[in-house]
Amino acid sequence: MKKLLLMCTAATCLAMVQVHAQTNPPPSAAADPAIAEFKAARDKISADYKADKAACDAMKDNAKDVCMEEAKGKEKIAKAELDQKQKPSDGNARKVAEAKVEVAYSVAKEKCDDQKGEAKDACVKQAKAEESKGKADIKAMKK
Repeated sequence: MKKLLLMCTAATCLAMVQVHAQTNPPPSAAADPAIAEFKAARDKISADYKADKAACDAMKDNAKDVCMEEAKGKEKIAKAELDQKQKPSDGNARKVAEAKVEVAYSVAKEKCDDQKGEAKDACVKQAKAEESKGKADIKAMKK
């Protein structure tokens, strides 16, 4: 008899838990405005990238390559800045700075492809010098 009562009590408890779970779903991510804002910002970055990329399709040769590098770089910097905004920290601030240096270097290097010979070599050398300076500034941030 005790076993029967115990089993009935357990079954009733389980049924109540299931009913409660069905009537009270867990809070959705959209309920949290910070998460919704983060997702909206991330979606905007993605949409901006697609629009910038589409604008590059009309271009030709190296101008198109430069445009694509700028679009990718803009997206990379925007994502790093979004992370910094979401979770401010020294590490995320460095990631933003690193992204800016990397993008500046890749765009400058791509622009150098328009030139020939010594002018191109000088252009690449200048881009590398600016990248080195940027990396040194980032190292100084770590201290």
